[in-house]
Amino acid sequence: MIDKGVLRSPQIIAAFKEMDREYFVPEEMQAFIYEDRPLPIGKGQTISQPSTVAFMLELLAPQRGERVLDIGAGSGWTTALLCHIVGEEGSVLGLERVDDLLKRGQKNLEKFHLGMHCRIEQAGEVLGRPSEVFDRILVSASAETFPTSLVDQLKLGGVLVIPVQNDIVKITRISKEQIKKEVYSGFRFVPLIYSEQ
Repeated sequence: MIDKGVLRSPQIIAAFKEMDREYFVPEEMQAFIYEDRPLPIGKGQTISQPSTVAFMLELLAPQRGERVLDIGAGSGWTTALLCHIVGEEGSVLGLERVDDLLKRGQKNLEKFHLGMHCRIEQAGEVLGRPSEVFDRILVSASAETFPTSLVDQLKLGGVLVIPVQNDIVKITRISKEQIKKEVYSGFRFVPLIYSEQ
């Protein structure tokens, strides 16, 4: 992925080396961990292909010390990658709806002894954490329409990366009322389930 230019940022490259995908893929899928394709992790969910995760993280551009929300944490891989990037000075909250995956993701994170700044919790019916704000928000499942409620959970200057149907959308919050939107087409994700309130 480095040779292809998908992985470019030193902090993201370091995270991929440290938080190897093999620790987040079910045992029966271990033969396929280094193939660049999504793999099933149970309950109809998948762990995204490495090049897509790298692309989304490069768009998100998380930095050391930032507060990050990871929606659709699944097996915990993206949460772990983000935790490595933001370091102990930052924090990452992963949210997962499916009970079995929530427990698996939490167990996977425990392997790395990341501390309380890095955790996965049960997702509620409403998307994200409406009472809180974050520097970065990553969503790993595809919304049918763009959920505007997530913009309110971004700090000024914050970045949201989310799949919407078959596009990856990057939103930068310029001011309270203004956002910058970039769209990248040609992707596929499992559907995002939430209530827009």
